[in-house]
Amino acid sequence: MAHFAKIGDTSKVLAVLTLDNKDALNADGVEEEAVGQKYLEKHNNWPADRWIQTSYNTRNGKHYDNKTRELSADQSKALRGNYAGIGWTWDADNNIFYNPKPHASWVLNISEARWQSPIGDAPDDLTDEEKDAATHYEWNEVGQSWDKITL
Repeated sequence: MAHFAKIGDTSKVLAVLTLDNKDALNADGVEEEAVGQKYLEKHNNWPADRWIQTSYNTRNGKHYDNKTRELSADQSKALRGNYAGIGWTWDADNNIFYNPKPHASWVLNISEARWQSPIGDAPDDLTDEEKDAATHYEWNEVGQSWDKITL
């Protein structure tokens, strides 16, 4: 299945549609984004250039095997940073989709198509006991820190 994001006037994703692969094949039988775009324009009354193909198996700039969910050996399959979601942004200049900004202080990491705190990612030091107790790190915007929280 091919997936396409419908892009609005402000570069926001309005919808994500699944297209049968046969509807995106060119005359040589090869999947081609432009063919899928033309099909979607015809059947959805939305301009072809406002349908952008997205990959269900791409997250944070990496491609994952659709069966094992492990990192794919072929990273050339990574497409546009992330699988698009409604309300996400299409950044045509950087050819990526990214989610809404979670905190005012966070910055966009273009190469990984994800937001990061100004001090980096949350620590990865939870013990098994802490994980079992539903302990996790939560961003503290006021203190600009990762706080350990137990539910």
